[in-house]
Order: sequence, then structure tokens, then C-alpha cells
Amino acid sequence: MRDDHGYAKGRAKRREILDEAMALFGASGYRGTSLREIAARCGLSHPGLLHHFPTKQSLLLAVLEHRDEVDGARLTGRTGLAMLHGLIELAALNATRPGIVELFTVLSAEATAADHPAHEYFVRRYQSTVHTIEKAYGRIRADGALRPGIEPGAASRQLVALMDGLQIQWLLSRRRLDMAAVLRAHLQAQLTVPLPVS
Repeated sequence: MRDDHGYAKGRAKRREILDEAMALFGASGYRGTSLREIAARCGLSHPGLLHHFPTKQSLLLAVLEHRDEVDGARLTGRTGLAMLHGLIELAALNATRPGIVELFTVLSAEATAADHPAHEYFVRRYQSTVHTIEKAYGRIRADGALRPGIEPGAASRQLVALMDGLQIQWLLSRRRLDMAAVLRAHLQAQLTVPLPVS
């Protein structure tokens, strides 16, 4: 019979590892963070960490999925204008975690190769993201708040491209670009009503 307490402890430790790895990758980048450093932050030995994540690459993929889960929770239940406003909030949040932004930017480009270990992750992520944003635009159009001539499918792809492109420009500008402000201006130009403010 499975030890539910032990299983719960294992899940909690895995979550702690992901939180610490996300924080360290966010501050120091993927290349600048060692598994030993993450293990020490979690009170584990190096072999103890490898029990949960056998390679740095497997930890990296888990961190990306964990980041999506955490960020996605911020958008849960939001539709229409509230969803777009949530994306602006995420852009502002990303401005506080340059290592994660750099990691995502580099990996998403590398993962265009079909044999890259993160290829399927990014394929699924982009499909899901575009679909979610398209639904938000559809709701806004149904509410009469979308300017004429803006098609939800195209607008969602353009928005995802803008967000990714802004991240690259932000990294290259040494973080002087205000991603959230540029995103807000773009979205407001597509609407007939004011966006919510934080």
C-alpha cells in the first residue's frame, strides 16, 4: 500500500525545488545556476536532488511548466478585458525576473529544432496561449469593445509575437524598455473602452 504521507512529502519537496530553481534561474540564469546550489537551498544533497530531477535539463523543463502553472493561476477565471489586463500584469512581473525571461527567450528559439528536448513543450505552449488569447478577443468582440476590423485569431497571434519580441528588446536594452506600457498601448489601441488599471 502506498505511503500517502511519504508521497505528499515528496510532492512538497519537488514543489520546493521548482520554486527555488525558478528563483535562482530568474536571478542568475540557467547557465549561472548549478544543481548543487539549488540542492543546498532546498536542504538536499546533490544526489538527493537528482532523485527528483535526474538532469539539469529535466529540471529546466519542469521549471518552465511550473512557471506556466504559477503564471496561469493569475489568469484563472479571467475573460475578455480582464484577461488582457492580466497579460499586462504578467509583462510587469516578468520585468522583475530577467533570468527567467532570458531563459525562456533563448530556449524558445533553440526549441524550434524538432529534436530539441523542449520542442513539444513549446509547440503545446504556443498553441494553448494563442487559443486562450483568441477566446479573450472573441469575448471582447461579443461585448462590443473591439474596434472594427480586428479579427480575434490574427490579433491573438500578433499579441503573442509582440510579447515575445518585447522580451528580446527588453533584454537587449538592458531592461530600460517598459514592456507593460508598450503592451498596454498596443491593446488600448484595439479597444473601444478603457483597459482596467491595476
